[in-house]
Amino acid sequence: MLRQLLFKRVDNSALIVFRIFFGLLISFESFGAILTGWVRRTLVEPSFTFSFIDFEWLQPLPGNGMYYYFILMGVLGIFIALGYKYRGSVILFTLLWTAVYLMQKTAYNNHYYLLILISFLMCFLPAERYSSLDSKRDPTLLSTHMPAWVKWTIILQLFIVYTYAAIAKLYADWLDLSIIAILMKGKASYPLIGELLQQPYIHLGIGIVGILFDLLIVPALLWKPTRKWAFGFSIFFHLFNSIVFQIGIFPYLALAFSVFFFPPEQIRKIFFRKKAPYTAEEIRIPGYKNTLFAGLGIYFLVQLALPLRHYVIPGDVLWTEEGHRMSWRMMLRTRAGIIQFTLVDKETGESSTIPPGLFLSPGQQEKVACYPDYIWQFAQFLKKEYAQRGQNIAVYAKARVSINGRPLQPFIDSSVDLAAEEWHPFKHHNWILPSPLALDKNHSVGRP
Repeated sequence: MLRQLLFKRVDNSALIVFRIFFGLLISFESFGAILTGWVRRTLVEPSFTFSFIDFEWLQPLPGNGMYYYFILMGVLGIFIALGYKYRGSVILFTLLWTAVYLMQKTAYNNHYYLLILISFLMCFLPAERYSSLDSKRDPTLLSTHMPAWVKWTIILQLFIVYTYAAIAKLYADWLDLSIIAILMKGKASYPLIGELLQQPYIHLGIGIVGILFDLLIVPALLWKPTRKWAFGFSIFFHLFNSIVFQIGIFPYLALAFSVFFFPPEQIRKIFFRKKAPYTAEEIRIPGYKNTLFAGLGIYFLVQLALPLRHYVIPGDVLWTEEGHRMSWRMMLRTRAGIIQFTLVDKETGESSTIPPGLFLSPGQQEKVACYPDYIWQFAQFLKKEYAQRGQNIAVYAKARVSINGRPLQPFIDSSVDLAAEEWHPFKHHNWILPSPLALDKNHSVGRP
């Protein structure tokens, strides 16, 4: 059964269409990042960049380098869509996109992480075998079929993402709609729909649909009787998200995945009317099957385990943020805070406060006020900055944080020298103060 599921040869139309959509979308994302000022705000103007911890060696290129960097990624997206030097283009794009993701996290987005995963998977898929410049140049590449494991790999990845997103929403502030009201409040100025988005019945609809859609969309697309209805609702759902939340290419990438759920003849009828159908559906067991099983097994084991890591880290992830990223915890909370850094010269004992704005952009200041890893990284930065001036300093932080609009609560132990602390990615940091009683009792943000 497993052999038939994974190694049966099936029509490759879905993969080819997805390659084209994928290439165009990442090209739009790359060029759009320049045109909207995202590259300038995030990578060019800041004098200090918050990279992922342990990736500090990845820094933005100086001058206009990051503009050329994103132009190159945009061109690679076009190459991928055209199937031109596909393998090298998608590998290089994956490396470049992963690097820019790791070199900054001020603009962290779960969708950016998903794009890394899909780009990585595309490096191994035979997506250049039809309707590509590569197959025209080298006819030996031309093929109308692919192994079925290609389709199921993409579908399983989507199932993991959506399922974890649904589970994450099963907490107090989503179920009582309070976080939805907060998120919609920021959309009140939208023309035509701003006032509508403030209505309680809209919040109720978003709350219910948000969970049910994430939980059921993949099974509903797989099951023939519900497939067309699920696809139609998926269009509405993702267009709504695109308009209201303005989250770049993700809604359209999510719609592009739908091609893997429809029968090949429907895909051919729409996109490749001259393409010969593949109906043999023979089973071929490749010589690399053991490597494939091992590779996919390890990959999906990581995908299943990584979003669960916050359950083994003491404290509530909504308060500590430890284990939040790369866990598909999307649109679940808002954070705000105030912070004061005190520097103490270890030789003279003299102390002084320093405003983060001396070194950080406004967006970075918002992050460093309420996220523990940003606070720790900024303390390390200050330690190195003052060491270059010949001073050996301790760095203390006094921070108060608000979760989902609640009153500010003490967040950091102000007696701990953060410059002397180490960072542990899979452990709790004791200098993060215990969460308020309601957080610990319910393992979720409780009502004030």
